[in-house]
Amino acid sequence: MPWYVAQLGGHMMAALAAGDRLLSDGLAEALEKVARLHPECDLKNPGTPSATVAILRERSGYFDHLVLADSPVVLEGADGITVLTDLRVDEVCQDLRAETERLQTGTPEHRASVARLVAAQREIRNTPEGYWVAAAAPDAASHALTGTVAAADVRSAAVMSDGVSRLVTEYQMATWEALLSQLRQSGPATLIRTIRDVEATDPYGQRWPRYKAGDDAAVAFCSFTQDAAAL
Repeated sequence: MPWYVAQLGGHMMAALAAGDRLLSDGLAEALEKVARLHPECDLKNPGTPSATVAILRERSGYFDHLVLADSPVVLEGADGITVLTDLRVDEVCQDLRAETERLQTGTPEHRASVARLVAAQREIRNTPEGYWVAAAAPDAASHALTGTVAAADVRSAAVMSDGVSRLVTEYQMATWEALLSQLRQSGPATLIRTIRDVEATDPYGQRWPRYKAGDDAAVAFCSFTQDAAAL
């Protein structure tokens, strides 16, 4: 997975370097090029590495965004908060998901249930009956959710993995406003420590049923003010 994510990110940056290309076209090119790097592998295997994608691109007068799966882009403007995310994965295999959430995190029963859920999700990943993520097939990019907003309408923005957004969406231990405020005041590292501290109060998933005690957490924050941007 680290290799796949690094390769996909690098190729995506190169594909979008021109600045005016559709984000989905750049993602499709990156997916195709990464797949070509290991042609000896069976890339149709359900276990092929996959990743969520969240992009925010600034160009003259506008911000373009793309999300594929559940890593959100969060925009703060004069009219409040806009959360751009793709939650189609939550709509599939709901019976297996409910079974997993009834079990204590970390137990053998929970691990077996997670394995069954993941196997079922993989069977319908990147199909019309399921949900879409970045894996090996370039056509997944055409199913990403995309859009454009005027730069004048955006005061700040955060791009994050769902390991960060769950502080709001699943744990309900912060609002989006509070999360952005903490990023603005203390930066990403402090926010991630806050998430880990919250998760440590419920190591067995009894208060917040989940697949594992803590998920990967990554976030980039941009504040668009006269003082310049902070990342």
